[in-house]
Amino acid sequence: MTQVDDGQEAETARPVMTFGSPMVGEILAERYRLEEHINDDAVGRQVWRGSDVILRRPVAVVLRYPGGESAMEMLNAAVAASRVVHPNLVGIYDAIDEGERAYVVREWVEGAPLREHVEAGVLDPGRAIDVAYAVAGAVAAMHATGMVHGNIHPGTVLIARDGRVVLADARFDDAVEFDHDVRAIAGVLYFALAGSWPHAEAGRANLPDAVRDVNGILAPPRLMRGGVPPYLDELTTNLLDRRLALPSADVLVAELGRLSTPAEADGDEAYEDTESPLGFGSYPRSETPRRVGRKMAIGVLALVLIATAGLVAGAKLLSSAGAGASSSGAKGTASPPTAGGEAAPKPIALKSDQVRIVDPKGDRTELTGVAAVVDNRPDTAWETQNYRGSPNFGGLKPGMGVLLDLGQPRFVGNVAVNFSAPGTTAEIRTGGTDPGSSSAGDAEVVATFKRVGEAATDLPTNHVFTVEQDTRYLLLWITSMPQASDGRFQLGVQEIVVYAR
Repeated sequence: MTQVDDGQEAETARPVMTFGSPMVGEILAERYRLEEHINDDAVGRQVWRGSDVILRRPVAVVLRYPGGESAMEMLNAAVAASRVVHPNLVGIYDAIDEGERAYVVREWVEGAPLREHVEAGVLDPGRAIDVAYAVAGAVAAMHATGMVHGNIHPGTVLIARDGRVVLADARFDDAVEFDHDVRAIAGVLYFALAGSWPHAEAGRANLPDAVRDVNGILAPPRLMRGGVPPYLDELTTNLLDRRLALPSADVLVAELGRLSTPAEADGDEAYEDTESPLGFGSYPRSETPRRVGRKMAIGVLALVLIATAGLVAGAKLLSSAGAGASSSGAKGTASPPTAGGEAAPKPIALKSDQVRIVDPKGDRTELTGVAAVVDNRPDTAWETQNYRGSPNFGGLKPGMGVLLDLGQPRFVGNVAVNFSAPGTTAEIRTGGTDPGSSSAGDAEVVATFKRVGEAATDLPTNHVFTVEQDTRYLLLWITSMPQASDGRFQLGVQEIVVYAR
């Protein structure tokens, strides 16, 4: 397993100096036996699995060549971190400078870094919250002593085989501020949900950059994969938005704890406050975070009120922030700029009776299953039938679409769509009425609804359409489908998310 990973500032691995390199079986400081060379990290250190021959316990040994002045940052960070005791912080046992080399001896965590876990598959939202909560707790403990971690990324977040989450490898840098750590916690949450790292927002790391639109706006996690609850999607993107005031680490711990704690017994009152304590707006009641016992909720709110007297007003700048996404085909989304102090568009919840299939030239056999496009689940989709001969529905009809009824006219900023495969041609149309589900009604929709922008061709699986207008009805109109492995043409629409106010 990897015990120390690529650093925040590293772009390419530096060569590791080998003069006087240790060997398996060597005992350092007459106490720490080197058992196995694990890896060389990006800042020129060797990482070993070792054992403490006196206390007879496994340890991790991080060696740097040479020692002396060049190793002071590593040693100072280890000494400072050793003064902070927290269940989610890796334990520091020793820090030794031999001149020729220096090394830090710390707890051995049997497991793997978050990076390796996410490479195997992004985490479910509940587990992602738990990981971020553990990291935030460790950071809050460090900040309480005046120390900044300065090196939080998916390689320094270790997940033990027993499920424990441990933060390792602090950096000693007076230039790094507390906000850097808090933003990096949000980066960890984003990475766990979306599988990529937001470099511009959370700091550089040897990981793929997050998806952005042509304006450089970060794509929210909910666009990158299904199943991310709107409140978690919004919390993550708000914490990464450098225009917004950040909460302190202890306040973030309180909020993540509120989201990560499972419901108590049915007899206990549930905490159902739909207003985010961080000042990031309201959660629709149907999307309220998992319940928390009343006693814990009161404690959380007390902490928030004490620690965030000036935070809420600053964080609510979100309501007037945002940047438009492009309709050119780039993935990513953002709320468009707003005028007159109005709230920025946010994802809205749609029910199954607010969506239907439009198929004016079809035999009406492909209308079922459309509820899957708004069920917030990545494993479900509305699917067309298989068509032969042509991606344009076999030449049998001009297209098919998904009609969404927002319930009332609303300003729509963007529409994010998850397709089952790349290669689709589609567009967004808007209209003021739905004549009903019939061949004639569908034909009227297609004839009267106005296209927004140009049709987008050869789309990726995740795409954002820019609307930026008032409307009640939206039509996702599909005219060409990707080819399946059997040579036929078929498409699934997994999720549609409308950002509106």
